[in-house]
Amino acid sequence: MLNPFNIISKFIKSNNQKQLDRIKKIVSKVNDYEEQISKLSEQDLKKITQQLINKLKNGTSLDDLIPEAYSAVREASKRINNERHFDVQIIGGVVLHENKIAEMKTGEGKTLTIALAAYLNALNKKGVHIVTVNDYLAKRDCHNMSKIYNLLGISCGYINSGQTDIERKENYNCDITYATNSELGFDYLRDNMRFSKNEMVQRGHFYAIVDEIDSCLIDEARTPLIISGSAEDKTNQYYSINKLVKNLNQGDFEIDEKDRNILLTNKGIDHIEKILLNAGILKNNNFYDPENLHLVHHVNQALRANHLFENGKDYIIKDSEIVIVDEQTGRQLPGRRYGDGLHQSLEAKEGLEVQSENQTLASITYQNYFKLYEKLAGCTGTAATESQEFHEIYNLPVVIIPTNQKMIRKDWNDQIFRTTSEKDKSIINKIIEANKTGQPILVFTASVNKSEHYSDLLKKNNIKHTVLNAKNHEKEAEIIANAGKENSVIITTSISGRGVDIKLGGIKNENDEKNKIKNLGGLFVIGTERMESRRVDNQARGRSGRQGDEGNSIFFVSLEDDLMRIFGSDSMNNILKKLGLKDGESIDHPWINKALERAQQKVEARNFDIRKTLLKFDNVLNDQRQVIFNQRKNIINSNSANEYSEDFLDEVINNLLIKKDSYNLNNKDRQIFK
Repeated sequence: MLNPFNIISKFIKSNNQKQLDRIKKIVSKVNDYEEQISKLSEQDLKKITQQLINKLKNGTSLDDLIPEAYSAVREASKRINNERHFDVQIIGGVVLHENKIAEMKTGEGKTLTIALAAYLNALNKKGVHIVTVNDYLAKRDCHNMSKIYNLLGISCGYINSGQTDIERKENYNCDITYATNSELGFDYLRDNMRFSKNEMVQRGHFYAIVDEIDSCLIDEARTPLIISGSAEDKTNQYYSINKLVKNLNQGDFEIDEKDRNILLTNKGIDHIEKILLNAGILKNNNFYDPENLHLVHHVNQALRANHLFENGKDYIIKDSEIVIVDEQTGRQLPGRRYGDGLHQSLEAKEGLEVQSENQTLASITYQNYFKLYEKLAGCTGTAATESQEFHEIYNLPVVIIPTNQKMIRKDWNDQIFRTTSEKDKSIINKIIEANKTGQPILVFTASVNKSEHYSDLLKKNNIKHTVLNAKNHEKEAEIIANAGKENSVIITTSISGRGVDIKLGGIKNENDEKNKIKNLGGLFVIGTERMESRRVDNQARGRSGRQGDEGNSIFFVSLEDDLMRIFGSDSMNNILKKLGLKDGESIDHPWINKALERAQQKVEARNFDIRKTLLKFDNVLNDQRQVIFNQRKNIINSNSANEYSEDFLDEVINNLLIKKDSYNLNNKDRQIFK
């Protein structure tokens, strides 16, 4: 029977297809220039940039310069790296220039696509910022792409942590600058705490292209950027309260895993009041008396540290310090600290030296930082599932770019088990089965602890493998790049290795080795559980099957996994029981996959609400921030700063006089009344 939807879709195009059809006409114009540009000498190729700049100054729009500019970048890439932009990459470059998000599958060449829009907009000479997910990629991409830009007479630099202000200023003054979102944000905050214009490192916010935009603007957007200073030292209180919390009984508190919250029961409040009274530190015999609010805060944070935050999942201990682990990428976040006393509570819990509390000197959310740019765009392999948030928060539409070659990866249905032990046994059997043939395997886990758990299971079965997690991340790029080699087995956390291309056969990419791996079925991606977001699962899957390569992916799930236990439906467990599954048996059914998807949608909706709430609070601060920052900028840029201070003093004095007159008037009224 014919599907009526398929018949209708033949006559009515989707909005995405309409966009692609429109842009394909621009691609044809780019292709028309190719033969002409290819005949130019290197000197003539470099002259094109100045010619385009002159056209721009004479009133030609950037849109009209696309065909010639993109053809020039394509030619430079051919000469430098022997890589010619595919037509789909040209489409992506147009989408980026038009302030949109280009969804491009893994391995489709996003780095090369970004170069097109970056070069075009660099002609304005206002500076283009290309945002990467880590320092390594900022340095690597700058090094690789600068050869193309330099051939065209465009300068390129990068920002890394550890650079001096002089180095930063020099790199920000380049036509194109690569940097991470956090380095850009912190430089902005630091610039607005400078005492002179010469000390500032950034020169403005004209155009930003965000690589892996979902990671930069969604995954990390729940944590604001904060510059802190020292506050009052309360070290001893954290140790004391930690001991108190460890003495509480299970019935003294209730844990809400869904909202990551913990609440004292009435029994728990009585227990705490008794302990604090005996210690002589409870005022007015009431735990919730206003004079005891600092104690309430310390107890709540100590409870969260001891019962909601787990070593090896949320953080690791490195060099006697608590280092936060990014919940989405599984990477270390050195230098970051939990706020509001939580980090100190974790230090007390682990018996480490408790650092002094900090007070906020300057802060901004990623959402409000990136709204500073006149133009904003980005690309990623997984944006469609978050298109609502991108539109609502950043006003960025998503355009799905077709792949250069047809995707032939096999995505197997999820294998669902009742218990974790049954699931683990099946995962190990699948790894052993694939490894016997030499097929490369990439195993994704949700945390450091779970990656080590599966490593232990493989060791028992004498399977040679590599573990890549927050404890062992120094050679991340090299490990991931070789994930396509024969007999390779890599256990990693979440989406490690983003931005690194996995080539079948390994880095050398020899045809014999590549063909051998293709015949084995390509890279096999095994997910050990469903993550909180469908997008993260898609990122894991996307590591396999690049550029039309063979590949496989499969996810193993149990009803004891965190996602299913906290957010799943009880009815699913009842269904499996009714089906009478025996030990070790799995179920493969569309209904179960739908239930998994609904559980993930619940978490995505919750996380979206968290980010929206954070933005609402920061929007209030943002109004104040802009007023203060603009006043400081005006004073710094002014040749007569004294005028500002005199105006400020006049305003303060006038307000005091008005208050004095008002007080005297009210005092007279009181005398008359008497």
